[in-house]
Amino acid sequence: MRYYPVFLDLRNRHCIVIGGGKVAERKIRSLIEAEATVTVISPDLTEEIERLCRSGRIRHISRSYQKGDLKDAFLVIAATSDKDVNREIFEEASGKPLNVVDMPDLCTFIVPSVIRRGNLTVAISTSGVSPALSRSLRLDLQDCIPEEIGEFLDFLGALRRRIKGREGSEEILKEVGSQRILRTLVLSGVEEAKEEVKRILAERGLEGLVDGYL
Repeated sequence: MRYYPVFLDLRNRHCIVIGGGKVAERKIRSLIEAEATVTVISPDLTEEIERLCRSGRIRHISRSYQKGDLKDAFLVIAATSDKDVNREIFEEASGKPLNVVDMPDLCTFIVPSVIRRGNLTVAISTSGVSPALSRSLRLDLQDCIPEEIGEFLDFLGALRRRIKGREGSEEILKEVGSQRILRTLVLSGVEEAKEEVKRILAERGLEGLVDGYL
């Protein structure tokens, strides 16, 4: 395994995207979802990126990349078709997390294909060998993950906050996150899964601990 899987906290981190086309648009959208502070450097933008600029969601520098642009960046994504520019970006990025689209040899990280359901994130990677297969796997796997799992995770999160530190809490949290509960969620829906969790709590004298939540 060449790549070490990791999730980065980009909240309020300065991320730079170089390029203003459709690929850059997808990357920018993902960074915004991660609550990053985004600057895009490109003389031309898609309509969607322009809309994001006008709304104040991202900052735009209307020109091509110049040496020195990456000085304050935490993370860099190069989404240009110019191999020479990509090489310059690679040389300047030195030590910063860098993804150069379609040039894995210049990357210090690659972007996986992702399934999101609320707080659940599933990342799929073929280590850059076949991004197309990663996308195909994502399409197949996402049908197996219920949309309601995001709501159920919020429910479990509220329970965790209320129960943490109580005697026996670790065992309870393992049980409510078990495969049995997951099967209930998949086969019978979120409400039945919640009821099953409440029954587990009742068995331990913790009735009503999550009553009124969701």
